[in-house]
Amino acid sequence: MKIVLKYSLFTFLHFQVWLASVIIFAVHRRIIQMSKVTVKDLDVKGKHVIVRVDFNVPHKGNVITDDNRVRAALPTINYLTEHGAKVLLLSHLGKIKTEEDYAKNDMSIVADCLASLQSAPVKFVNATRGAELEEAVAAQEEGSIVLMQNTRYEKGETKNDEELGKYWASLGDLFVEDAFGSVHRAHASTVGIPTHIPSALGFLVEKEVSVLGKAVNDPQRPFVAILGGAKVSDKIGVIENLLKIADKVLIGGGMAYTFSAAKGGKIGTSLLEADKMELANEFMNKGEGKLFLPVDTVVANDFSNPTEIKTVVAGEIPDGFMGLDIGPESVKKFQDELVGAKTVFWNGPMGVFEDERFAKGTIAICETLANLEGATTIIGGGDSASAAKNLGFAEKFSHISTGGGASLEYMEGKELPGIAIIPEK
Repeated sequence: MKIVLKYSLFTFLHFQVWLASVIIFAVHRRIIQMSKVTVKDLDVKGKHVIVRVDFNVPHKGNVITDDNRVRAALPTINYLTEHGAKVLLLSHLGKIKTEEDYAKNDMSIVADCLASLQSAPVKFVNATRGAELEEAVAAQEEGSIVLMQNTRYEKGETKNDEELGKYWASLGDLFVEDAFGSVHRAHASTVGIPTHIPSALGFLVEKEVSVLGKAVNDPQRPFVAILGGAKVSDKIGVIENLLKIADKVLIGGGMAYTFSAAKGGKIGTSLLEADKMELANEFMNKGEGKLFLPVDTVVANDFSNPTEIKTVVAGEIPDGFMGLDIGPESVKKFQDELVGAKTVFWNGPMGVFEDERFAKGTIAICETLANLEGATTIIGGGDSASAAKNLGFAEKFSHISTGGGASLEYMEGKELPGIAIIPEK
């Protein structure tokens, strides 16, 4: 009897452990597979659909110098117009701090660009509220588009003013979030509107969530992260999280000199965040064996008009010189660490890539990733995305995020307000 009881207890305990593991696995898979309502889940025919797009395009005067953000919104816009929706587009353009900013960032410059890229009729309304806007929306026919004036003309936009969000929501039946570059901000146009009407993700944001979500939650390994840019302080959260989830983290750019100084290296007049040295040491201790720093650096005796440029060992930068790019040995080391990688996330240049004298490191990394066979390669927006596009490698990457700040916060593991407000299926 005792033997039977012991055996039964042993079996029961093992069953409990097995059951717990099944539940944990199921919950984990549910988190990964959890999906938001998308535009395809909505019945849009004949409905007024408000779409938050990212038309924050670079421009000089009235000339748009890069229309990629407009083009990126077209799949969602075209789907809606082709399915009989009456589309109201909302976007910000630039920052509105002075009176001059109102004229400088008038959204009307986007209307002609949008009209030239697709067939649906586009009407621009030079208002963010009031009779003119309301009448234009009321008069819309199925398959037509109204583009509203810059959302940031309204002071309550960036404060997520409750009344403003409710007012804009009153102009539509449904809301679609398709501005990934703005979803990390709780604004009236990203959070206020979907608080009041049924909402969904557009195709652009849906893809961002899918690609970045898999990289964070279930990456194909080895997973290598490459971080550059100027400051450690800009990427504290993402470094911390990537040290937990990535197999390797490669550090380049201006932030590398703070790490070098923290190790006791000489960095000359290179960029230094002295108040982040202790944190850099902490990261190096946590990331021992998986955090990799440059082994050499290209230095110059002046930032703008150097008379001497040379390559030195990392941590041995002479007085009067500043580090402006990773050196050839660092490029080779980083390339070696990328061999066999199955998932790569890259954010931030390796040097001052705008100056061709200090662009070799960024170009080499960009080219290496573009030709990394069998890997999912992700660029987290910002200067890295610009580098890939300018160098002609954009099409060779698996995904280039449209939101630098949003992609970084996503990789930090933060909840993005503009996505969190969209309901689950």
